[in-house]
Amino acid sequence: MKILANDGLAANGRDALVTAGHEVLEVTVAQDQLATYIKENNVDVLLVRSATKVRKDLIDACPNLKMIGRGGVGMDNIDVEYAREKGITVFNTPASSSQSVAEMVMAHLWGMVRFLHDSNRQMPLEGETRFKELKKAYGKGIELQGKTLGIIGFGRIGQALAKMALGIGMNVIMHDRNSGNATVTLSFANGATLDMDVENCSMNDLLAKSDFISLHVSGAGETIIGADQLNQMKKGSYIVNTARGGTIDEVALIDALESGHIAGAALDVFVDEPTPAMQVLMNSKISLTPHIGAATVEAQSRIAMEIADTINEAVLA
Repeated sequence: MKILANDGLAANGRDALVTAGHEVLEVTVAQDQLATYIKENNVDVLLVRSATKVRKDLIDACPNLKMIGRGGVGMDNIDVEYAREKGITVFNTPASSSQSVAEMVMAHLWGMVRFLHDSNRQMPLEGETRFKELKKAYGKGIELQGKTLGIIGFGRIGQALAKMALGIGMNVIMHDRNSGNATVTLSFANGATLDMDVENCSMNDLLAKSDFISLHVSGAGETIIGADQLNQMKKGSYIVNTARGGTIDEVALIDALESGHIAGAALDVFVDEPTPAMQVLMNSKISLTPHIGAATVEAQSRIAMEIADTINEAVLA
C-alpha cells in the first residue's frame, strides 16, 4: 500500500513498513492541498498526528483511502465515525505515549511548586541586578511529597501518572465515570513491584481534597473545569491540563489565578491552538508547553511501531 505520513513518522516505523513492502511518503502537504495530493498519488493510508485535520470534506474527496491512522491517543482532529461509515479503517496508538505524558505532568508539577517556569523567564532579564529579590520571591516553594494529587480520568495516562506520584510519596485519588476503585502496580528498577489502591471519588470530593489536579479525559472541547469547579478547589491548589484544549475554561482559570484562589496552572493544550490567547501566554502563574506531552523520542518510536504493526496486521487479515 501507499502510505502518506503527513505529520512525520519515526524511522523505525517507516523501516518496518518498507520492509513489509509498503511505499511510505514522508512529505508534509498543506491542509488545503491534501485531498489533491492523496488522489494524484493514489494514497491508500493517511497517517496524521494533531496538526492535520481529516474532516468529512477530505474523506469525501478521497474515496481511495482505506485507512486513517492517528499517531497518539486523541482523535478529535478526525471525523472518525463518518470515515468508518465510508468503510475506512480508523485507528490510533493509545498504548504508546502514556509514560511521556505522565512525565510531562510531573515536570510541570515540580516546576510550578519551585517557580521554575517564572524564574527561567526572569533570571536572564533581572538575575544580575535583582538577584537577592528574586531569591526571596522564589524561595517559598513547597514539596510534592505528602500532598494530594487528584486525577480526572483514569485511563492509561492517568494510571501512569498515579504510579509516578505514589512513587514520590504523594496521596493519589481519582475520578473516573467508567470505573470503580483501582489498583496500580509500581515497578522498580530492581524488578520489585508494589500494588497500591487508588480511590475513585466523586468530582466534588476530588476538587475539595486535592492540592493538585491533573486532567486526562477524552473528547474535544468539552469543558470539565469551569468557574464553579475552580471555586470548589482548595485555595492555593494547582491544576494541569495535558488532555484537550477547552477542557478548562481559560477565562475562568485566569480569573481564579488573578484572585489568588488558584496558585498555579500548567497548560500543554489550548483553546485556540495553535494561536493561544495572549493573556494565557503572558500570565506568570501558568507553566506553558506547546502541546508536546507525547513528543519524546521514545514515545514517537513506540507510536511508529504501533502504527506499522496495525497496518501490517490489517493487510494480513
